[in-house]
Amino acid sequence: MVHYFIGNLGHLMIILSLVTALLSCIAYFKAAKSEDHGWTRYADISYYFHVLSLLGVLVVLFLIINKHYFEYHYAWNYSSKYLPIYYQISSFWNGQEGSFLLWMFWNAMLGLVLIKTNKYWKPSVMTVMTFTQFCLTTLILGVVIFDVKIGSSPFLLLRDVIPDAVFIVNPEFVPADGNGLNPLLQNYWMVIHPPTLFLGFASTVVPFAYAVAGLWMGKYKDWIRPALPWAQFSGLVLGVGILMGAYWAYETLNFGGYWNWDPVENAIYIPWLILIASIHTMIAYKKNENALKASIILVLATYLLILYSTFLTRSGVLGETSVHSFTDLGLSGQLLLFLGLFLIGCIALCAYEWKKIPTTEQEMEAYSREFWIFLGATVLSLMAFQILIPTSIPVYNEILGLFGVDSNLAPPADPVGFYSKFQLWFAVAIAVLSGTGQFFWWKKMDLKKFRAEIQNPLIVSLLISAAIFILAEVREVPYMILLTASVYTIVANAAILWSLKRTSLKLSGGSVAHMGVGLMLIGILFSSGYSKILSKNTTGLIYSKEFPDEINLNNLLLFLNEPREMGDYSLVYKGMRKKTNELGYVDSNKLTETDNPLRLMVTDDIYVGSDLVAARGDTLGVTNNENSYFEVIYEKEDGSQFSLYPRVQLNKQMGTVYSPDISRTLTADMYTHVRTFPDPEQETDWGEVKEYEVAVGGQFFINDYVANFVKMQRLDQPEGIPMSENDVAVKAVVEIQGEYQNYVAEPLYLIKDQMAAKIPETVYDLAARITIESINPETNSFTFGVQRTQKDWIIMEAVEKPFINLLWIGTLLVCFGFFIAILRRYWEFIIFRDKGLES
Repeated sequence: MVHYFIGNLGHLMIILSLVTALLSCIAYFKAAKSEDHGWTRYADISYYFHVLSLLGVLVVLFLIINKHYFEYHYAWNYSSKYLPIYYQISSFWNGQEGSFLLWMFWNAMLGLVLIKTNKYWKPSVMTVMTFTQFCLTTLILGVVIFDVKIGSSPFLLLRDVIPDAVFIVNPEFVPADGNGLNPLLQNYWMVIHPPTLFLGFASTVVPFAYAVAGLWMGKYKDWIRPALPWAQFSGLVLGVGILMGAYWAYETLNFGGYWNWDPVENAIYIPWLILIASIHTMIAYKKNENALKASIILVLATYLLILYSTFLTRSGVLGETSVHSFTDLGLSGQLLLFLGLFLIGCIALCAYEWKKIPTTEQEMEAYSREFWIFLGATVLSLMAFQILIPTSIPVYNEILGLFGVDSNLAPPADPVGFYSKFQLWFAVAIAVLSGTGQFFWWKKMDLKKFRAEIQNPLIVSLLISAAIFILAEVREVPYMILLTASVYTIVANAAILWSLKRTSLKLSGGSVAHMGVGLMLIGILFSSGYSKILSKNTTGLIYSKEFPDEINLNNLLLFLNEPREMGDYSLVYKGMRKKTNELGYVDSNKLTETDNPLRLMVTDDIYVGSDLVAARGDTLGVTNNENSYFEVIYEKEDGSQFSLYPRVQLNKQMGTVYSPDISRTLTADMYTHVRTFPDPEQETDWGEVKEYEVAVGGQFFINDYVANFVKMQRLDQPEGIPMSENDVAVKAVVEIQGEYQNYVAEPLYLIKDQMAAKIPETVYDLAARITIESINPETNSFTFGVQRTQKDWIIMEAVEKPFINLLWIGTLLVCFGFFIAILRRYWEFIIFRDKGLES
């Protein structure tokens, strides 16, 4: 049955949200121009209705997903019947429409905060906020006017999106299940990363709105104070969102790192760099009224770059160059119009007001704090510009194509190498400036004082760096320079932090954040520049001519239960596992599927030590039956060991997807992922039968392992086989002494309906199949047939990433520094607001 009402309700809520956003925008505009409190009240009421209708859209879409209404394309395309609730939440923002809704939700919440916290700026700032909200709402409107599509609705029926013959035969057809969530997105980071990132996206509109309002209302200076804590908040949240994405990639993807310079990654990173630059120029202006125009340009540019990144990732223009980009839903023209409208509006507003913006005649001196802050902002902007130009190559090609020019421009073939060779030197400059600039921030300087202040931190930095060069064997000159600059910014800012403890630690946000940057740079340097592939193929043999050289040279072939040496480790592959809710990792050969894909039946007793934890016939729960794990034991020479479980997901729609597993220590991570393994769909190629005639109590060999024929047992009713009165079933119990454990095989021999049948038993760990070929009454013995096949195997890569924890520790320090700075600026704003000095 098609549930029409809930979809129609969702459409209605979108229309209400659009209309109320437009009404509140007009009313706030009128209030800003006339200072009529009646318009303000009307605008507030309209905005509250907008928020309520938007929440209604969110609730309706989630209900469609949660209730498995697969007649709706969004639910069918991004969810499935057995997704747990947290992945249902993830599937909400998996599609473009849902992610736009998430962006709108945060915009709406930020608007509520602004309404309550700043009465003076409310009408002008909320005019900009509600206009952006109106534009965003058009992106999910999903209507066609005069053959022009406006937005893409999340409430479209499946039959209206996919022209399948089944809907012609039966328009009320509803699929039994959906496509499910992308395997790479079935991760806890999918629950928390997109909301964080989109909060960062949405929050950039607040300083943008203050800047526009300041220009529009002629308050060219006053907007800085209320906008600065918001800019810092946005820098914190967007930065955390970016780093969450990096950690997610590190945990989930198998390219071996956390940043791949993918165009979508770049598109988010660029506006963050410009945002950080704007924060520094805003701080410089507050201290000495320099860089006001630079602050305006950078704040406006930040939000324009957010819109540009949205166009890049959602227009389909990056489809062939990025694994992260969305497919085009026909919104590219609308997104371009959205971007063009804001770009032209900002240029026109700046051009009209530019001459009225106050400037200072005072020149910045080389020994002034403003000079060093401006240098830092310039370097950050150049960093962003260097990334922006090559990232936009697909856009240039599209533009040239419109004029009939066939462009041969291509993005960098090796993006990591291309971007890193430039960004490394920018990072050196940032480290030096963030260390040196702090001395000018707190004291008036001349050349003599500067030399005195910098002498001790510089000497300490050089000594520490020299020690690291020797101990860590850093030999490459660019790396030595970057390391020295990073150590210098940590030492210099630590010295500033030590001096601040005598005054006020509320002023320490910048020093703490800059120390974090230094630690992050050292972590990036060692984990990327000195990561070490441990799984080198030293046999001199290639695994397969079909494999690329990288797999043949940098990976280990591990056979089941056969130890393999790798540097200081001995590795043993123990087989494929399923991760169950009750018992953790369980041998997948002891489990089989049931009618419920989230419940697996135990086919053989499972023991932990001598304790029976699951008997044959029990069922165990799994979160996703498509996930399997390869158990690899790492053992050191001292006997200590740990196990890693790199994952593979066999997904019908998306193929085979591999993910790594990581062993973390204080000094390094062991990063392990599987490259390939035997095709599970391929039939096993069993060798010739080798026969052994054995009496009860006798021994024979199975793949060089000793097997004992323990007993023979007659069965009245074999499991799953109906027996009549004249049928006979016999089971042989054979115990095999394996290298790591003993195995029990129980092949069957049946005489059913006067015909003999043999049911073999397979011991997967030994790659052997045992069959009762015949029963010999005259000798009171059995004839066993043993067949061999190739052992299960994997080809895996192991990479050691030294000192990567410095990256994550530095991230936490940066966040803490931002938090201190935000609190300080917000308290300052509250004090001035309460004194009536914000007007």
